[in-house]
Amino acid sequence: MEYRPHGVCSRLIRLDVEDDIIQNVQFVGGCSGNTQGIARLVRGMKVDEAIERMEGIDCGGKGTSCPDQLAKALRIATDRL
Repeated sequence: MEYRPHGVCSRLIRLDVEDDIIQNVQFVGGCSGNTQGIARLVRGMKVDEAIERMEGIDCGGKGTSCPDQLAKALRIATDRL
């Protein structure tokens, strides 16, 4: 799935989820070290756990962040709206 984040530096989030487990995440744009770190940390994690840990994280008063946008993408990808 591809998700276009809002309110952050990243322009695109690509993710693969299989059997409710995050298989792969790739951010296009944004702070490379941080987004690579996020992607590696969530690989192999259950979707609900990742959402719980990342949802609501704020970056510099923007009201969102790359982790928060990934949580939104995971909700959409798995119909957890």
